[in-house]
Amino acid sequence: MSNYKLKSSSSILKRLKITRTGKLLRRKACRSHLLQKKSSKHKQKLRKVVEVKYVDVSRLALSVL
Repeated sequence: MSNYKLKSSSSILKRLKITRTGKLLRRKACRSHLLQKKSSKHKQKLRKVVEVKYVDVSRLALSVL
C-alpha cells in the first residue's frame, strides 16, 4: 500500500488565509445582503479580517493542510 496525500478542501482554502506564523485569517459574515437596515458602524466592523478562534483552528487546519 502506498501513502497518499489527502486533498485539502478547496472551499476552505478560498475562505481562509494562512499567515507566515501559521495563524488562520477569515472574513466576517453577514456582509452580503440586507445591508440597508444595518448601521454604517456595524458594516464597518464587518469589513475587518479577523483571526480564527483557537477552538476552531484544529478542526479547520486539517482541511487546509
